[in-house]
Amino acid sequence: MSSAIPPPLPSPGVGARRKGPKSLPKLPLSAFTPPNTGTSDQFPLAPSPSSIQPVKIIDAHVVAQNGDLSRWVQEAGQALGGRMGGVVLALTGAEPAEVEKTLEILSSTPPKTPVLAVLVPYSLEQGAPTDPPAYLTPEPSSGPKIILSAVYTKYSPQAVDALQWALEKGFTVDIDIETNLRAGEGAWEDLEEFLVKAIPQAPKGKIILSNILPPPDDLSLPIVKLLTHPTYQDYQSQTAALSLYANVSIKFLPPSWGSPTPASGEVRSADTLDKKEWKRRIKMYIGPAVEAFGYERIVFGSSPSPSSRGTSNAGDWFELARESFAELGTEQEDIDAVFFGNAQRVYSL
Repeated sequence: MSSAIPPPLPSPGVGARRKGPKSLPKLPLSAFTPPNTGTSDQFPLAPSPSSIQPVKIIDAHVVAQNGDLSRWVQEAGQALGGRMGGVVLALTGAEPAEVEKTLEILSSTPPKTPVLAVLVPYSLEQGAPTDPPAYLTPEPSSGPKIILSAVYTKYSPQAVDALQWALEKGFTVDIDIETNLRAGEGAWEDLEEFLVKAIPQAPKGKIILSNILPPPDDLSLPIVKLLTHPTYQDYQSQTAALSLYANVSIKFLPPSWGSPTPASGEVRSADTLDKKEWKRRIKMYIGPAVEAFGYERIVFGSSPSPSSRGTSNAGDWFELARESFAELGTEQEDIDAVFFGNAQRVYSL
């Protein structure tokens, strides 16, 4: 006795398969909105920028004549000073005798806040030094590290020779870019030519550029116009070009925008319109810089560059800088690198 196998179901014809896309169920609007506060623990939000803090901080640009950090300590407050792992002291405009005296003071009576390095003035326009001061001889095994602080205004053979000498000796050189980069590609190209000719094939030293992040800007130009403005497009392309030099980093300092750094509120909801505008503009410049240099070659400092005419409070700039990075979704390890780890690697002995 055999059992009959039922015939297979008929396959839909070509016409049946091409009747149109299948109708998908419509989701209610509630699916696109977070639930109420009663169920917020089941709908976790991104961490608030206020909760992302660097574990430790090195302030890599503190202008304090004669090594007196009292004003900086007052400005830093608990937010910046409470996590302080050290500072880099900038002796802007000091004569060699003043530099010698300050170095002696730091060695004999070190301040409470550790001074990891000292930025000493170094002229590019005078060419390679023939009779350098004693503190430009090979570094001692103890005491703050000596960093050369130079100003770049234009390309010249003397400037090339001076930077090449410093790098061959193994010095780290902080270069404040005081040329008008807003003038167009010509200024950027001169800067790149300067670096191309000055950096030896196997440099022993490092270069840190300031007044690049963020660059001088005109706050009267709306952000919507800045996005397509030639100066911003130059910044994007030339920042990428500068990042190709492996021994070059950039310093994140209060910008020269012709206005004081906005004060920080106790809570983010208290941000002023001025502060929100600054953060939006800062984040526009951080983006291309991070894309080009990564988080590993950006160093935080609280004092404006020597060429800046703006005023800034150390604590206010730290909060503004930290929040700007945090609001871009920066991870904890990257925040720690920008505000501590990178400076420790570059400036520590």
